[in-house]
Amino acid sequence: MNIFIMILVAILMLGFYMISSPNQQIKEQETEYAITQSDLRSIAECANAKHNAQMKGVEYQDICIKQNEIQSEFICLNSSQRKTNCEIIRNKKPDYSYIITATKKLPKDNYNSMLDVLETYFPDAGNFGIFLDGKIMSSGISNAREVPETIIKELNLENGQLVYLTQYEMPDNNTEFTTPDDANIVCPIGTIKTYKFSRWQCIPYNTKTDCGGDMIWDSELLECVADESKKPLCAEQQTAVIVDNVWECVNPFPEKACPDNMVARLNYTTLEWECVSDPTAIETVTKCENVKKGAVYGAIGSTVRIPSSSCTDCEKMLIDPDTCVSVCIPDPNQINNPKCYPGNPRECSGNSRAFYFGFPSYSYATNIEELKGENIPLDAQHAQNRKFNCLDCGMGEIDSAKSNPPYIAVCK
Repeated sequence: MNIFIMILVAILMLGFYMISSPNQQIKEQETEYAITQSDLRSIAECANAKHNAQMKGVEYQDICIKQNEIQSEFICLNSSQRKTNCEIIRNKKPDYSYIITATKKLPKDNYNSMLDVLETYFPDAGNFGIFLDGKIMSSGISNAREVPETIIKELNLENGQLVYLTQYEMPDNNTEFTTPDDANIVCPIGTIKTYKFSRWQCIPYNTKTDCGGDMIWDSELLECVADESKKPLCAEQQTAVIVDNVWECVNPFPEKACPDNMVARLNYTTLEWECVSDPTAIETVTKCENVKKGAVYGAIGSTVRIPSSSCTDCEKMLIDPDTCVSVCIPDPNQINNPKCYPGNPRECSGNSRAFYFGFPSYSYATNIEELKGENIPLDAQHAQNRKFNCLDCGMGEIDSAKSNPPYIAVCK
């Protein structure tokens, strides 16, 4: 009988040991940790997808949005850090423009696990982390990003929420006009009806030509003529004549006799007549005397911008010697020009900052040899202001494979 009892006790002790053994506890803990990591990763991926959709201006719909109470908004502030409309009013933009996405509160026990998820799967996301005491805490990043007080109050942010914050520059308003699509349209003077891109359009039949000096374009003669409004009032015994496309006051009866291929011209410094080469006898070496302005925003389509009269201070002009049509391309030598980049160019360097040019359209970049075959980013993160801009990736890095400073800059 005693032997039977001893065998029974041994069996019970062996079963208790197997159930509470360390190996079994470790397996249960590993399974629980993996489930928690999977749940937290799904929350972060849903918030990231919602944030990217908001940046691209598209709607992202998924059941995870409702499950995790995710909200994403555009918020703009003025110089006093007060909320304002996210629109350009009288050519004035908001001082600060943000896109912010926030989830529901996470349990405190999951803070470290969520930071591990962000470090593993979203190392280049930038300001993506847990909101604590007015700051966004991101794993592996020493400096926490402060959130403006107005945004905190507007979204009622609380400690423990997963927050994704992106600051962007609002693009300039485009000056556009829409071409009519009716086949029976009546085009105004100076334009002609043409069927292009599956619709009828009124396009100029005479490209505007810029004339140098004191000359002006005559749309009837289709050539440059003297601008009478710039004709000077000359002294007695003198008359105004066009010399080298510029008005000059000369004596109509000079006493100076000049040899062939030379003409008499008054030296305004010495007030004496002197013989100079006859400009009309010199063979011109310039193939294009009159430069035609091309549409700097690309080919005419269903909607096009009105061509500007000249290049900006940040651009240089290229002229096709065969067609005499000019186009504007970025001039990297103008980065130090305050009109093209108001900040300190030396500060836009490193792994997280790089210069890019504010291209207004894809066709604009086709005139730049250095960018043949490269993708031009035209999104809310990049300005289209025809100036040089500094892209700041924050805690992220510049994608060297997709960037070509100072023309293109893309964050990873």
